[in-house]
Amino acid sequence: MIEISDVTKRYPGGHEALCSLSLAIGQGELVFLTGHSGAGKSTLLKLIAAIERPTSGHVIVKGQNVGRMRRAALPFFRRNIGLIFQDHKLLYDRSVFDNVLLPLHIQGLTGSGAFKRVRAALDKVGLLKKERARPITLSGGEQQRLCIARAIVSRPALVLADEPTANLDEAYARDIMDMFRAFNEVGVTLLISTHDHDLIRRYGGRNVQLAHGRLMT
Repeated sequence: MIEISDVTKRYPGGHEALCSLSLAIGQGELVFLTGHSGAGKSTLLKLIAAIERPTSGHVIVKGQNVGRMRRAALPFFRRNIGLIFQDHKLLYDRSVFDNVLLPLHIQGLTGSGAFKRVRAALDKVGLLKKERARPITLSGGEQQRLCIARAIVSRPALVLADEPTANLDEAYARDIMDMFRAFNEVGVTLLISTHDHDLIRRYGGRNVQLAHGRLMT
C-alpha cells in the first residue's frame, strides 16, 4: 500500500529530517513508528499524507506518487486517509459535531446517514454529550479525541496518527487503541507514531524505529 523509496527530506537551512529512507507497508498492516524526539516520525507521516514533499526519492501510496501530485488532486487523495496530528487543525468557529461532519460533507454525504455516523464516532471517543460545544471549550485530551473522531468518521482505508494517545489518560488511551485495533482487524492500514512502548507490547504490530532521520534495523 505504501512504498517509501530512498527518501530524503531537507528543510530550508539545511536540517535533514529524513535521510535515504526506504520502507514498505502492506495493506492492512498495523505499524508503530518509534524513535527519539526529532527522529523524523512526524515528517514521515506528513510525506505519506502529501502535507510535505520529499527533497528526493519517491513516496508511493496506493500506486500514486504523492510527492508529484498536483495540489488540485490532494483533497481527493486525502478523502480515504484518516489524519491525526498534534496540531489538531480544528475549526474553532464550529461545533464539535460540525468538525466531525466536515469530512463527510467533503465526500458529498449529507442527511440522517451522515448525522448517525458523526454521533457514532463521537460516542466511540466519549464526546457525544459535548456535540454542541465549541472545540475551544474542550480540554487538550478532549480535543485529541475530537481529532480522532473526525479522522475515523469517513471509515478510511489508511489512518496516519502522530502520538494519538499522548494527551489521554490510560483508560481513554486503551479505549482508543482498542478502537484502532478493531479497524485494523477489518483491513484498515494503521501507521501510528508513539513513545509508548507498553502500548506496542500490548497491541503487537510491526515496530519501525527511526533515529536521526534514518531507519534502524
